Amino acid sequence: MTNPLADFFTGRPTAQIAQELLGHELIYQTPAGTMSGWIVEAEAYLGEQDTAAHAFNGRYTAANAALYDAPGTIYIYILRGYYMLDVATQAAGTPQGILIRGIEPHQGLSLMQEHRPKPEPEVTNGPGKLTAALGLQSKDLNRTMLGAQNLTITPTVTRQPREVAATSRVGVSDGSWQDRPLRYIVAGNPFVSGSRKRDWDHENHGWQG
Repeated sequence: MTNPLADFFTGRPTAQIAQELLGHELIYQTPAGTMSGWIVEAEAYLGEQDTAAHAFNGRYTAANAALYDAPGTIYIYILRGYYMLDVATQAAGTPQGILIRGIEPHQGLSLMQEHRPKPEPEVTNGPGKLTAALGLQSKDLNRTMLGAQNLTITPTVTRQPREVAATSRVGVSDGSWQDRPLRYIVAGNPFVSGSRKRDWDHENHGWQG
């Protein structure tokens, strides 16, 4: 029996997967309640040849081992004190992945704001912000499959972006890959990190309909 989530995270270039991930819903179930949000920002990291990737030049450590696991494996790491949520892509042994950088809350906003007492869109408009808002503050789910426990992503789009924009990645300041347009966003969505109010679609947040 095939796993639709594992199937989604392989079979085509990681950059394409990151772009197609926009509009899927990230869902986290906890004893306090369910929280979820539509993915509005995702960054692709392309493994051994990508100077910004954790697996550049085939680097393999206990910390980044999740990237070498099956597609759809959760990779959680800490950057500057913040937990980051990444998903492995491609076949096992091909260490590519996608960093989830922003979500627009759907279910459980009040619970998210208990964890991170900020107004919208500040509550989840960044990779460390969204994990804080979800209360995802450990590596317990690292190297587990999406959907195997209490964290999953819908295998299909649940909200359709009107326009997807590609930009250079955030915080990538050196190496030949620093300016590659591997960050994908729902254009006009307020929950995209670093977005400007004048660029927001205040009516539909960049979604169709």
